[in-house]
Amino acid sequence: MNTFFFVIYPYLAFFIFCVGFVYRYKQTGFQVSSLSSQFLESRTLYWGVMLFHWGIMVVFLGHLLAFLFPKGQLLWNTHPIRLILLEVTGFTFGLLVFVGLIFLILRRFISKKVFTVTSKMDFALEFLLLAQVILGCWIAVGYRWGSSWFAADLSPYLWSLVLFQPKIKAVSAMPYVIQFHIIGAFTILLLIPFTRLVHFLVAPFHYIWRPYQRVMWNWDPKKVRSAETVWTVTRPRNN
Repeated sequence: MNTFFFVIYPYLAFFIFCVGFVYRYKQTGFQVSSLSSQFLESRTLYWGVMLFHWGIMVVFLGHLLAFLFPKGQLLWNTHPIRLILLEVTGFTFGLLVFVGLIFLILRRFISKKVFTVTSKMDFALEFLLLAQVILGCWIAVGYRWGSSWFAADLSPYLWSLVLFQPKIKAVSAMPYVIQFHIIGAFTILLLIPFTRLVHFLVAPFHYIWRPYQRVMWNWDPKKVRSAETVWTVTRPRNN
């Protein structure tokens, strides 16, 4: 079982992720988005999205840095204050992800309009993410100093997969909660092409450094959107 979940399954998940994304982008390019329901309900969405996105970005960045620079991570953690600061920061942003997901899930049940446009995959994805975050917070509390043992044990395992030389001795000896967390991460990777999560792959990151754009509204919004406005051949314009 360990060979399947920690050797075969990761490669299978990555293969499906790559093929699934390319296929979806080629076949249904305009559907590669978050399919936002902001127009149906925005207040709860705002808080849920803000907490979830800020939290998940920091948590993901923390995992990514520990994977890419394990020696630097261990060197940073040699000072107790820095270690505690890193652990508290990661746990705090993990809680932000948890609260944000609760907002988003409740929103789908409370708002009838949002519930109508919610698919089974939306629910499956959000509950999977919620379970993954709960496991992560559980690990942070029950198996402390994760930033150190991640860099020491999990990073070499992940690099062994990248180099096609799988070494699962360390991960096979880990507690079940950590193993479930790892399997959950690969499952999310596998599902990305078939869910709303695919939108982050085409996010307009170039907007960050592009010059500001001035948007000009050439029509009178009050006249255009008024139900009493009688439309003619041309649209009403500002004077």
